[in-house]
Amino acid sequence: MKILHTSDWHLGQNFMGKSRKEEHEAFFSWLLEQIEVKKIDVLIVAGDIFDTGTPPNYALRLYYDFLKELSTFTTLTTVIIAGNHDSIPTLNAPKQLLEVLHIHLVTSGDTDENQIVPIYKNSELQAVICAVPFLRDGIVRSSVSGKGLKDKEKLLNIGIKEHYLKVYEEAKAFSKGKTIPIIATGHLMTLGSRSSESERDIYIGGTLDIGSDFLGKYFDYVALGHLHLNQKVGVNHVRYSGSPISLSFSESNSIKKINFVSFENKKVEVEELTIPLSQPLLLLKGDLQYVTEKLEQLKAKETWIEVQLNDDNPRYANQVIRELATKLGLILLAVKIDKKEKQLQAKEMKLLSLDELGASEVFDRRIELEGLESDEFKKELLLTFKKVVDKVESR
Repeated sequence: MKILHTSDWHLGQNFMGKSRKEEHEAFFSWLLEQIEVKKIDVLIVAGDIFDTGTPPNYALRLYYDFLKELSTFTTLTTVIIAGNHDSIPTLNAPKQLLEVLHIHLVTSGDTDENQIVPIYKNSELQAVICAVPFLRDGIVRSSVSGKGLKDKEKLLNIGIKEHYLKVYEEAKAFSKGKTIPIIATGHLMTLGSRSSESERDIYIGGTLDIGSDFLGKYFDYVALGHLHLNQKVGVNHVRYSGSPISLSFSESNSIKKINFVSFENKKVEVEELTIPLSQPLLLLKGDLQYVTEKLEQLKAKETWIEVQLNDDNPRYANQVIRELATKLGLILLAVKIDKKEKQLQAKEMKLLSLDELGASEVFDRRIELEGLESDEFKKELLLTFKKVVDKVESR
């Protein structure tokens, strides 16, 4: 059995005023080619299909056009789970139609949603997938009045682990003793993983106490989403696929990949497939002399550039850099002042828009302006706000 594991497409992302449409089109074309050439049996998409809960129309068209192309592979089973960026109603809208096309969609993980996806080949059961989406607080943790933040974090960890154990037992029962792989999906931050600057916090208040020692113990492969860097977590069969394109300049040097997973009975092998780069990004950090030298050496004029400036005269340096970029015909998206060196200038010059922030991040920054002394109270406020956002996005 052959599986492709991808995640974190973030369709519809507005990147400092730039559309990612062409990059996603190129990725989908390449992905369809891999499905055909490698004779893939299962495609797993581990969450964050869209960048926001209300994606633009062109992003919806991209998604539906890709699913239509998938329907031409008559032996392919596709499993899609919701991530923290996704709107449950938006994903669920075509759910019944997608099932006819062998595309299984799991969005909430609620008790009335089937998370067991059997994989058949020539009428023989080959594997069982436990399709676990991003688990919102209300699914795995009851509101406990009077409990402190640490108690609520503990309940969250327990709730998520119990959820995985429940679907694992369901998968075991479904397999009826057959020696076949049991595969899980997930959209969460695990212990021992590496993040970039472009992921939002999923749960307010702390890191989940969930890692490869728990997930790897039960499942033969774990297809994770949320983190944008391709990586294994502790063991070979617990992995993030990462995003197919760089979603922030902090990822500009990372090589984007998807995971090609093959099973011979329950023996698993994982190969990382490199995704062709269609839009280069360049992050330059330094003073005026360093930045101007690098800009003058740049040959690929289509590169999107961000400068993080650390200079004794940032106002003058900013002006010189922008004029040079225009003269050279370069695409300079932002010049940001190093806050550690020039706090005042950074506040005046830093280029940041609401498009770059999630709702929780905006709320977090507003709280910081209040100057609240109690860290515990701030965390409680953030937790309450996150619950409100989750309820709104799930409608």
